[in-house]
Amino acid sequence: MDFGFSDEQQAIRDTARRFATDRLAPNYRQREQSGKIGKDIVKEMGELGLIGTDLPTEFGGLGLDCVTTGIVIEEIAAADLNVSYVQLIGSLNGRILTDHATPEFAAKAIGEMCAGNSISALGLTEPRGGSDAAGLILRARKDGDDYILNGEKTSISLSTQADTVLLFARTGGEEERSRGVSTFYVPLDAPGVTRTEFDDMGHGAVGRGSLFFDDVRIPGDCLLGEEGAGFRQVMHGFDFSRALIGLMVLGPARQSLAEAWQYSTEREAFGNPIAAYQGVTQPLAECETYLEAATTLCYKTLWLRDQGLPHTKEAAMVKWWAPKAAFDIIHQCLLTHGHYGYTKELPLEQRMRDVLGLQIGDGTAQIQKMVIAREIVGRVALPY
Repeated sequence: MDFGFSDEQQAIRDTARRFATDRLAPNYRQREQSGKIGKDIVKEMGELGLIGTDLPTEFGGLGLDCVTTGIVIEEIAAADLNVSYVQLIGSLNGRILTDHATPEFAAKAIGEMCAGNSISALGLTEPRGGSDAAGLILRARKDGDDYILNGEKTSISLSTQADTVLLFARTGGEEERSRGVSTFYVPLDAPGVTRTEFDDMGHGAVGRGSLFFDDVRIPGDCLLGEEGAGFRQVMHGFDFSRALIGLMVLGPARQSLAEAWQYSTEREAFGNPIAAYQGVTQPLAECETYLEAATTLCYKTLWLRDQGLPHTKEAAMVKWWAPKAAFDIIHQCLLTHGHYGYTKELPLEQRMRDVLGLQIGDGTAQIQKMVIAREIVGRVALPY
């Protein structure tokens, strides 16, 4: 493994960092208050090639590696974790489309996402449980050449802003569990679709809510791959997205830590910069260690994926640990700023609320540790 980035990766990082610094960071709080990322922001990122960098060029992506996608997400999230959801879902949904849709369907759907003309959501979680991803109820019933959708998805990021959703629905019996789940790519302007939005403590610009499908008719070509293959498709994609989520939360942690170090050299107490006191610098030094270790694990996971090597265990490690480490780092940075850190004049409290949500979403720590155990000792480690 090479621990350095190539010249091309450095150039893309510079582009993403400039955009994040100039366009995203100044309005981080305002986007939370408005509850929207903004179509103009998404369009600009598409024009800069910052969406779907890993997706094939024939479908509108840049055809680059997974490590480069991680670089972009880390830089965007350092300024606004919420905006980086566009990159995360674009790559996750785009990869499933690439692998399982017809070339014509994939080219149109992925092209719109990569250009920033369309925002997509992931429709997996349902009201009766998120961790039990195989226990879905929302049904897709075959009707001639079409399918009819009925049911609810909940805790869906970008619920009110998305134009499309990669939807996992039951086409078989409930007793079939994962073998009865299929994947559909559904336009959210279809008749019979309604949406709600939750009032969450973080991720305000993303917006999490429910999607309701009441006799929604979709063409048969919205089915991706074969019936019953949906669970395998999304589980394979999660190994990628979990590593990206690690970098999403570590981006704002890195930015917070840089600000805390700078503050420690400027703030004076007892006639000295507070950086002169070990009680200030040692907690920050510990945070630097956690940040470096977690970031390295994220990029190792993406590197393994690029090499075609197993990375399920590493992806699960990243998903349970990086959000916790990021929250703890930002918390310490807030404390380092003293009473000023507790105000909303600084972005620290908002960052802390934003990263907290990813200790829950996309797989809890408990589920990730079960995955790690399974990868080491086999299915004996699972309770079912």
